[in-house]
Amino acid sequence: MKMQERMKTPPVTLITIAEQAGVSVMTVSRALNDEGSVAAKTREKVRRIAAELGYSPNLSAKMMKGSRTNVIGILVNDLQSAVINEIIGAVSSAVRKLEMDLVIYNSIGDSDNAPSRGLGSMLQGLCDGLLLILPRISDTHLRQLEQRGLPVVLVNYWRPTDLPVVRGGNSDAAAAATRHLLQLGHRRIGFIAGSAFTGQSQERQHGYESALRGAGIEVDPKLIAAGDFGRRSGYEAASALLTAEDAPTAIFAANDEMAFGAIDAVRACGLQMPQDVSVVGFDDIPAAAHVHPALTTVRQPLAAISEAAVRELLVRITGAGGERQRVEFPSELVLRDSTAKAPGRAGSGAAPGRAGVTPVSRRAAASKTASRTVAATVTTATTAKPPVAAGAAGKRTPKKA
Repeated sequence: MKMQERMKTPPVTLITIAEQAGVSVMTVSRALNDEGSVAAKTREKVRRIAAELGYSPNLSAKMMKGSRTNVIGILVNDLQSAVINEIIGAVSSAVRKLEMDLVIYNSIGDSDNAPSRGLGSMLQGLCDGLLLILPRISDTHLRQLEQRGLPVVLVNYWRPTDLPVVRGGNSDAAAAATRHLLQLGHRRIGFIAGSAFTGQSQERQHGYESALRGAGIEVDPKLIAAGDFGRRSGYEAASALLTAEDAPTAIFAANDEMAFGAIDAVRACGLQMPQDVSVVGFDDIPAAAHVHPALTTVRQPLAAISEAAVRELLVRITGAGGERQRVEFPSELVLRDSTAKAPGRAGSGAAPGRAGVTPVSRRAAASKTASRTVAATVTTATTAKPPVAAGAAGKRTPKKA
């Protein structure tokens, strides 16, 4: 028998049905399994197309018994996040090179227990492996993933887990950013923390605090404000810091979005940047180079992290994995225009002209802070580890239970 005669017609998958029905793979899965809220007309259309294509309801079970789908699943919590979108783009490029496909499940708005439905669909043979990008997922769900046996890799996750993790450096880079401000003469440095889901904010705060202690400066809890990684929370946190007695002359935000909010707050308080207040962010998202003044921030090698995560997942999909690994890429400090030497200080410790400042409305502040492109010379400060070029391998260490 000739080779062509032995070749079988590719199996009909959920992806095939989704393409013909013009809906998402998740909608197809829910329609066929009577899960979730799917319109009756859509459910009927999906089932009709599935029948016409000869789809077998037991295909997922067959896939789990040995066949591969050549699909990688991605779980994200916020498709509006610039960092998450950059990672998805890099993952997509890496997956295409492998001639594989992607399925994305966005868990934004889900309760702590809700992700189980979307994850369940992915676990039922829809994908060969799963990438969890900055996951807002409970420890209970992580343990369930560990027990299910599906190849899983976490991206930029810092809380304790036995699952493989690929991530960018946080603590060392945050310490380098804080030392930069200390070298400029700042002694009252505020920190805006993000949400605790992935553990990244805690690591960045640890670096901030360790740098202060290393300089002989006691950590002042009044200089640490809570945010949620969103721009508005950065504005509100910075406003509180800047209108407090003995306000900081510099603010380090745990991500760029909150740093943008801090910049809004500085202007709303009638202060100048960086003459009165310096601001530092973290992530180096594309907009960081285009705000005014251009933002000094910490750059994570997101392309290299994403490519390494796909490679790590593929190793586990093919069964070639050994010990569970933690792969870490060093981040680097990028100096731009939002930081400068600390201003002169009055006897009270506050910068001149800062007593009693009151923030104006966020809308009024925004009208005065329209972004423009700024040509900035970008330099990289020396960190505890040398920067890794995109695509280079990160530090790989066996994962300890």
